[in-house]
Amino acid sequence: MGRRGERPDVFKRRTPKSWALWAWHLIWPQGGWGRAFGYVKHRVRRLPDAPHRISRGIFAGVFTTFTPFYGFHFFIAAFIAKVMRGNILAALMATFFGNPLTYLPIGVVSLKTGHFLLGTEFEPDMNLARRFAGAWRDLKDNFWAMFTDDVAHWDRLAGFYDEVFLPYMVGGLIPGVVAGTIAYYLSSPVIAAYQNRRKGRIKAKLEEIRLRKAAKKAEDSRSQ
Repeated sequence: MGRRGERPDVFKRRTPKSWALWAWHLIWPQGGWGRAFGYVKHRVRRLPDAPHRISRGIFAGVFTTFTPFYGFHFFIAAFIAKVMRGNILAALMATFFGNPLTYLPIGVVSLKTGHFLLGTEFEPDMNLARRFAGAWRDLKDNFWAMFTDDVAHWDRLAGFYDEVFLPYMVGGLIPGVVAGTIAYYLSSPVIAAYQNRRKGRIKAKLEEIRLRKAAKKAEDSRSQ
């Protein structure tokens, strides 16, 4: 029982979500990826904007997932959508295209394309997670080195830039544009058709209400 005057929080979880469960839901959302995708699709279609602007936002979000700026995709997608005069909310939701199920194939395609364009060799057994972790460790250690007597080392960060970041950045442009363009042309007519159907349903509902009011008014007039 709570204190007098306090309202019980009926929406609070009975058992707090553990960190392990929270991490698992990042990989596999509660309800599955199908339900999560359906929710995002539903929210995108109902955005109050022109179909071509929403589709531009979707292009920006999908394209951004092919860049190596993990952790900054929201900001980059929003910036690209603003430059393209697209819908920023659609861009943010379209970054859902990049998820734990698609990041691996996106990374492999981008890296292979980048190494091919740069004329360098792609290592199939490269441990991307270890390269990312090593680069961040260099940044962290070198930041603290500015305030201590430690010597800054850039070996892991330099290797990450040459072997991962630059090829990923260059190689992600082509498949990113291709995937974004496909998403644009697939989404635009679907969103337009959905909005037209929704407008038709709203118009029919308003007409039904108008007819009911007219019938009630006529009935009241006859009864007087």
